[in-house]
Amino acid sequence: MVTSPHVLASQAGARVLAAGGTAIDAAIAMAAVLSVVYPHFCGLGGDAVWIIADRSGRRTCLMGIGAAATNYPGFAGQPIPTRGPLAALTSACAVHSWGTALDYSAEHWGGSGQLPDLLADAISLAENGFALSPSQAFWLNFRAGDYANWPGFAAIFAPAGRMPRAGERFAQPQLATTLRELARDGIAGFYEGPLATRIAAGLAEAGSPLTSADLAATRTQIAAPISLNYRGFELLAPPPPTQGVTTLAIMGVLERFNLSEMQLSSAAHYHLLVEAVKQAFLDRKGIADPDFVAQPVDHWLSGGTLADKAAAIDPDCALDWPEPYQSADTVYFGATDAQGGSVSVLQSTYFDWGSGVVAGDTGIIWQNRGAAFSTTAGHPNVIAPGKRPFYTLNPGMALKDNQPALLYGTQGADGQPQTLSVVLSGLIDFGLDPAQALALPRFLLGKTFSDTSDNLKLEEAVGAPVMADLARRAHRLSPLPALSPLAGQAGVIAINEHGLLGAHDPRGDGTAIGL
Repeated sequence: MVTSPHVLASQAGARVLAAGGTAIDAAIAMAAVLSVVYPHFCGLGGDAVWIIADRSGRRTCLMGIGAAATNYPGFAGQPIPTRGPLAALTSACAVHSWGTALDYSAEHWGGSGQLPDLLADAISLAENGFALSPSQAFWLNFRAGDYANWPGFAAIFAPAGRMPRAGERFAQPQLATTLRELARDGIAGFYEGPLATRIAAGLAEAGSPLTSADLAATRTQIAAPISLNYRGFELLAPPPPTQGVTTLAIMGVLERFNLSEMQLSSAAHYHLLVEAVKQAFLDRKGIADPDFVAQPVDHWLSGGTLADKAAAIDPDCALDWPEPYQSADTVYFGATDAQGGSVSVLQSTYFDWGSGVVAGDTGIIWQNRGAAFSTTAGHPNVIAPGKRPFYTLNPGMALKDNQPALLYGTQGADGQPQTLSVVLSGLIDFGLDPAQALALPRFLLGKTFSDTSDNLKLEEAVGAPVMADLARRAHRLSPLPALSPLAGQAGVIAINEHGLLGAHDPRGDGTAIGL
């Protein structure tokens, strides 16, 4: 089974599985297609984080996270720009992670997938075009007042001086050429060789501080996942600099309460989820690149710490919340194969449309992940050459009896742990199937694109009585429409002795496909 936010990507992954490919092979095919059909959320100029596990008990993380340029302008304590050339100051590691994953598949799963075959669907779609998704049309329209100043952007994504509409044929011939070069020259060609030279030249012309040497130094780190036991499941998450520890801490706080005795989607249920999120987020400011700053993960996830956080929750009154919200967008996709090999992946260019900078004639939009760095001296996440920024991507996987049982993840930056608290609570505490859990009303704590106040956004499908009860508990509420695009796009595959169940978010354009 595969799940992804776009039906064309899911179909590509399913074809790979049907031909005998591994879950990793299927994920690479989906990753490449999503780079074409979901360019507003991910692409070759971004990053990717993977969790991989199988029935033997083997599990690992691939941390495809680009590092800061060796030389960048001093920001003198001012925030790093979120758009434009100075926002394009970290390398892009998604493509490198595809190669690392392919090697892992060959070594541990006997995989024989070949890159040209896995990129074939993406190349065809980029060259011949596809029906523009409602999601891409929404985010293009949302940024209509901004993209005129983004180098190289309008010529590709708003050709002929107008924005394309959902359903219109949309092609990316420059990106097709780049993908063909990648298929011909291999993963290394993206970082060294003629394609890398063109990428670096395009970035330099736009004014990015990244150089050929920065590209050549890009590497995927292989790391052990961090974990937490939750009601008989072992939840896996990627380690720092991602916020995987935050998601696990939320669930660790929730485990101290008997959620199954609550009414699903009641005010008491949502109050507890929101307050657990707040308690876990209090430690997030310490998350940084462990190669530069020691990360006390064991302390953050210790029984004593989590018990203290649970005890700090007032069941009748919301904690005041002054913490800043960080926005971003990404795509989640997952796959499991006939042998039980399973992957859970998030791929992103950070904000919708990344930095907005297109790297020369390559058709590649570069990410703005460097904007997640701090410029305050002494801050754990302060920018430094070769350092990886604090990272919102945290795909998840739950094991049962040491075997993959749940694959899950979501778009949404700071909203990712919040959405996962709703989805995992639904799946595990209330026994919902993936489609039911993904349809539950969601919340977002903090600022969003449409509302810059630090309040609690809640999908109004919860109903007026729940809203009123939460307001009584001192939550400052702002309603979101039911199934709002702002509430993220999540995906789930559930694996058990009865077979597979999967779904992708009703808020998006995707689907799960089983074989």
